[in-house]
Amino acid sequence: MIDLVKRANVLFRAIVDGVKPIAPLLTRVVIGHAFVQTGIGKLQNLSDVTEFFASLGLPAPAANAAFIASLEAVGGVALILGVGTNLFAALLSATMIVALLTADRAAFISAVTGGEQGLTDVLPVIFLMPLAWLVAFGAGPISLDALVKKLFRAPVAAPSKVLA
Repeated sequence: MIDLVKRANVLFRAIVDGVKPIAPLLTRVVIGHAFVQTGIGKLQNLSDVTEFFASLGLPAPAANAAFIASLEAVGGVALILGVGTNLFAALLSATMIVALLTADRAAFISAVTGGEQGLTDVLPVIFLMPLAWLVAFGAGPISLDALVKKLFRAPVAAPSKVLA
């Protein structure tokens, strides 16, 4: 019986190791696609976004609307491709934090203080979670980041050769 459990564990570990590269890929594609959609939507309705940002009291609403719309569209594509993943995930995370502190502040406070909505009802929280994961763990092995790292990795000299 113990041998069967050990074999099952080895098989399970092999399967998990085989699908591990898929997790960051799927995370990037899903959240990247969502940002491409929101970015394009903002770009197509820039005057409405500018008015909304102005209503929130954000400084330079027109400049911020154009910047955020562009960041979401370009950053979303970058996440899908897995290029500059940590940087774009960090920048997009910052936009979600600003959203939580401004546009979604009331819903966020209600969610954390036991209101009718939960945290999963506050959209920036949903977007922030996979972004935080990508900032912390990167694009994964199926990405342009990994390919660039592999292609341009400089050979490391042995310490004895450096010191000699």
